[in-house]
Amino acid sequence: MAIAEGRTIPFVGPEHIDVAALETFGYEGPEQEIVTETNEFSAVCPYSGLPDFARLTIRYRPGKKCVELKSLKYYVTSYRNVGIFQEHATARMAEDLHRLLEPRQLTVTTVYNIRGGFETTCSVTLPA
Repeated sequence: MAIAEGRTIPFVGPEHIDVAALETFGYEGPEQEIVTETNEFSAVCPYSGLPDFARLTIRYRPGKKCVELKSLKYYVTSYRNVGIFQEHATARMAEDLHRLLEPRQLTVTTVYNIRGGFETTCSVTLPA
């Protein structure tokens, strides 16, 4: 059975990304780099409603705060039904985390599974 052209699976908009889920804890140690990675990031293609899966890497040098990992998991999971372009998802995550943490530097990188023969890597570093 063929799917009709132009058909999409329902999804929600970026306003459903749950930034309020993010929590921090204080950091007063020496300068260090913190790297958090997961293969469980997914969002939705805004054209088809089909899922886009990626390896997500968050790399930052904390100022006075670190992100609490359970809250980060809830935040990342909130993207699951959001229709958003890969590039915009990466940028949005970098902006949200930078605003929350006020780190010395932060880089968010997504490496999306191959689609149409292309592997896409998006990376945003703040401050730029």
